[in-house]
Amino acid sequence: MSGDAIGRAIRDGESRMAKAVESLEEDLAGVRTGRASPALVEKIHVEYYGSEMPLNQMANVSVPEARVIAIQPWDRGAMPAIEKAILKSDLGLTPNNDGQIIRITLPQLTQERRKELVKVVHRRLEEGRVAIRNVRRDVLDHFKQLRKENLATEDDVRGAEARLQKLTDRFVADADKVGQRKEAEILEV
Repeated sequence: MSGDAIGRAIRDGESRMAKAVESLEEDLAGVRTGRASPALVEKIHVEYYGSEMPLNQMANVSVPEARVIAIQPWDRGAMPAIEKAILKSDLGLTPNNDGQIIRITLPQLTQERRKELVKVVHRRLEEGRVAIRNVRRDVLDHFKQLRKENLATEDDVRGAEARLQKLTDRFVADADKVGQRKEAEILEV
């Protein structure tokens, strides 16, 4: 009986830790590098007809050249709202509108801007690590509750805590790899 509850708690924790790493990857995809990527602008929220929606739900976003992002709205009336949202974002990008397509040309990153972006990556990476450790804390609290209710023995809980720590270490290492990849991408000239 106790093995079932502990196993479920560990599987749930593993799933939540994996989601934290996945969320970190998506978050870091939006951090600008020297190369154009649709992920850079897809999550920008555009206010249109009184509601906010992500850019990728109202336009086709593509990368026709290495440093150009092309945004083709499905409704041309949305172009001013899209331009405004891009200008308001913290990406520091300037959209060019030709009436059909909004083009964003990414300037070369300066060394100073690269260092700032690396700091952003480090901050987001730490947030990802904290999310993983919060999952560990929640699962440990669940183990304590099982122990208190006599649904698990002290030995079961001790073994489960060791398994949980290995999982935590693995997912923190995965998050670190994601951060290192993004940092290398930013520093690549």
